[in-house]
Amino acid sequence: MVSNFETGLQSAESVRSVRPRIAHQWLGVAVAVAAVGWGANQFAPLILMYRSTLGVSAATTGATYGVYAAGLIPGLLLGGPVSDRLGRRRVTVWSLLVSAVASAVLVLAEVGVVWLFVGRLIAGVASGIAFSSGTAWLKELSVIAGAKGNGARRSTVAMTSGFAVGPLVAGLLAQYAPAPMIVAYLPHIVLTLIAVALVARAPETREPNPDVRIWQSLHLHEDSRRRFLGVVVPVAPWVFGTSSIALAYLPGLVQDRLGDTDLIFSAVVTTMTMLAGILVQPLARRFEKPGTSRLVVTALVIVTVGMIVGASAAAAESPILIVMATIVLGAGYGCCLVFGLSELQELASSDNLARVTALFQAVAYTGFATPYLLALVEFVLPIPTLLVAVAVLAILTLVSIVLRERSLRSHSDTSNLR
Repeated sequence: MVSNFETGLQSAESVRSVRPRIAHQWLGVAVAVAAVGWGANQFAPLILMYRSTLGVSAATTGATYGVYAAGLIPGLLLGGPVSDRLGRRRVTVWSLLVSAVASAVLVLAEVGVVWLFVGRLIAGVASGIAFSSGTAWLKELSVIAGAKGNGARRSTVAMTSGFAVGPLVAGLLAQYAPAPMIVAYLPHIVLTLIAVALVARAPETREPNPDVRIWQSLHLHEDSRRRFLGVVVPVAPWVFGTSSIALAYLPGLVQDRLGDTDLIFSAVVTTMTMLAGILVQPLARRFEKPGTSRLVVTALVIVTVGMIVGASAAAAESPILIVMATIVLGAGYGCCLVFGLSELQELASSDNLARVTALFQAVAYTGFATPYLLALVEFVLPIPTLLVAVAVLAILTLVSIVLRERSLRSHSDTSNLR
């Protein structure tokens, strides 16, 4: 069956004309998405440095993730429609430059904690713009090149590669380089400038169209709308809720046992979490079948297991168990993200893909508030109990999605008989 997205994209003469040039030029866009992902996640291992050097609390550093989401969500919601109107290339270049500015502002955190919040807010805006326009661009390039099924996976791998490499490099520089609060951010600034040059050579898939409205409805078919709201949206907060617990919450639970290796530990854990999200792709491909709940069931089962291991790690204060938990949670993150992006490619048309992707990712990034919420509630409940409670929420989400999908399938079968 041909998806709404593929049908709409293939009908555009200006897009078909670039097919011969597309085979490998999606890589430049992937580097751009990875560069912004680097800037978004390079902050994760530095949290422990700011806590020890600047004396900020766990709740304060957790709040920086909430501020990041506050910038990211409007960036997502505007980035997609604006790229529909102005073209993917122009908007993606803007996001890269804004991402570089965010790193430059974070350098000022040594002067005052307020710059952490300002820098993270700007980084959120850049990420929102890049992840909505960039992922849509990657999917469109993949379809035109005859690799429709690779679009969601390329977007996931590009984003997750940046999420993985950025914190590793930043953590190593923070641990061993002079002036760590400055030097840790310099590689990202250089990478964004390289990405700008690469993006300038990538084929445009959405020519500027001043008639495109920034704010408009999603224009989903009724069955697609039901599936989007009932099956896809509920899993969205688990994408980054899962990864943010692994990156920003669990490593801090064993900081006192790490001594001088805390930054390296956090950097390695962050990288392993994101690598797990990439390496789980073969499993995701095996279970991926748009229109079914196979992959989302697998994803939420993995998330549940990861939370249980995390609860055990918290109870034992074991760095080894923390590493195991973050790897499992990284796999869950990867499966959740592939599921969401694959579903969007089937549900959306070329005219609204960026907007639907932006909405999904906006909901997904609300998960970044999870470490802050856990840091607040841990004064009331033991940390292992909190993580078990999160595992229970994952199971409840899974049951809800399975029941909803069965209801949608029954409704569809009834409609077909009429």
